[in-house]
Amino acid sequence: MRTRFQKLAVATAAITVVLFAVGGLVRGSGSGLGCSTWPECHPGQLFPSGTVHSVIEFSHRAFAFLVICLTLGLGVVAWIDRRDDPRILWPSIASFPLVLGQAVLGAKVVATELDPWWVTVHFVVALALIACVVYVAAASLTTTASGIDRAAARGFARLTLWSAGATGSLLLVGTYIRAKGPEAGLAFQDWPLMDGKLVPTLGGVTTPMFLHRVLALASFLLVLWVMVRARTMAERSPALVRPATLGVVLFVAQIAVGAANVFSRLKPWAVVLHVAFAVLIWATAVALATVARDRVRSATGEAESVADDDAPAATASARDSITAYYRLTKPRIIVLLLITTVPAMMLAAGGMPSVWLILATLVGGSLAAGSANAINMYLDRDIDELMKRTRQRPLPARAITPDKALRFGFVLGAISYLFLSIAVNVLAATLALSAIAFYVFVYTMWLKRSTAQNIVIGGAAGAVPALVGWAAVTGTLAAPAWILFAIIFVWTPPHFWALAMRFSGDYAAAGVPMLPVVKGDDETRRQIFLYSLALFGTTLLLYPVASMGPIYLATALGTGGTFVYRALVLWRRPTADGSWALFKYSIVYLAALFGAVAVDALIG
Repeated sequence: MRTRFQKLAVATAAITVVLFAVGGLVRGSGSGLGCSTWPECHPGQLFPSGTVHSVIEFSHRAFAFLVICLTLGLGVVAWIDRRDDPRILWPSIASFPLVLGQAVLGAKVVATELDPWWVTVHFVVALALIACVVYVAAASLTTTASGIDRAAARGFARLTLWSAGATGSLLLVGTYIRAKGPEAGLAFQDWPLMDGKLVPTLGGVTTPMFLHRVLALASFLLVLWVMVRARTMAERSPALVRPATLGVVLFVAQIAVGAANVFSRLKPWAVVLHVAFAVLIWATAVALATVARDRVRSATGEAESVADDDAPAATASARDSITAYYRLTKPRIIVLLLITTVPAMMLAAGGMPSVWLILATLVGGSLAAGSANAINMYLDRDIDELMKRTRQRPLPARAITPDKALRFGFVLGAISYLFLSIAVNVLAATLALSAIAFYVFVYTMWLKRSTAQNIVIGGAAGAVPALVGWAAVTGTLAAPAWILFAIIFVWTPPHFWALAMRFSGDYAAAGVPMLPVVKGDDETRRQIFLYSLALFGTTLLLYPVASMGPIYLATALGTGGTFVYRALVLWRRPTADGSWALFKYSIVYLAALFGAVAVDALIG
């Protein structure tokens, strides 16, 4: 049961967050001068005159008065009940002068008629106040945990502090922009580009807006990083997972609202939501950092694991480290993905695109695929250790630490997006980024360990390179691109299930519900045959839609018919090595089919 201090701390934090959400309503509705004097609403008149703006501004002041009372009570109760706990006592006492300072600054904002710098200072103190009361509430509710690895807890706590710091910086720049007025808020009339560019011409109001968007991207990556770490820690805690996940959800909503601010030309509802989500994100970031820090305190005195999951088995040489990072990207899989990219580019161009465009697209696509694979290895390091086929991968072999692998994956993803955006186009970059997100969050974190249909849905990530190639040439997507996507999508299940049949024992030991483990080999062979038929039909669709020539048609009929025949033989007359032979043929088949696409595009 919660104590009176805990109840008061939670109430104070909640009302304070509401206060600043109402502050967003004041700014979004243009009610900052709804009350012309302070502390009265109008000269000689304490309450508002009845206009909407004066009512909104007075409501803000009323919530501020309520927060003043709550913070005063919080300090008093902390002195009575928590005097022996300085980490709770002093922030509780500090919240009251912060509120008073906020009120004084509010008066200064009115007196200076919303001067941008005073508005920004006002918001700085607001962030400090929210951080203070949220910290007290979170710290008072945190329970002691045991058996926590101190090094892992400390590393995660540092990451949450970086995330909160980046988020706070983002909000400060956003506040300054909002205070400068519509001219700054609409410095760029498009989104996510800026005057049609990734890096616009800077100067005047465009500089802070560009900084705001760069900080938004950096903060979002950190919030994502925190969520992935929270959900994959050895000592997984709901107290960390829930706020980390909530932070990602709120940030995604905030990004959507930020776009709505541009497209709606700063409609009041969009501005209000933007401020409200900003306050909620900040409160969530502070609460998460507080809980993470308290886990470090809980771990004090605990023995650090000698065989820590984050510790390599031995000091590696520079060459070994480079090799480990290289293997994290799964280079053989990348080669297979790139085989589908270049033919898509050639078909889109109706011939050979520029060598520079091909190289830029391949480099960016390789970085994106390497990013997804590195993060996948981080997330799957526990099951990779249980499977014979994957035990020698860098993480199970302790050739590199998990934290470094995750950082490597995130850095590759950021570089791939920026590189593709600058060297190719934003659509290609966005598609590559979507493939990373789908592979990591939809396939690896959700589907892989929960359903036998994991590879059916997850195969969409591997089919995106065909879209990237098409978009790189045309800047758009068309029907032939989607058919190429569909070919790879339908090809993936029979290709992967043939591999899974050979290593079904590994998947069973790791608890991964691959189709051979869940339904057995007979049903898997039947599904492989059915998908081979669907694949054969899908490849033939490209012939009329993209006006393909006889080389493609002959290849699709010949290699596709062979695929169907091999799948039928595997189903009706299974042999020990039949599935492995089909797996190897499926790779040759895909290369031959897309090779035919390229040849037809060249001579067509």
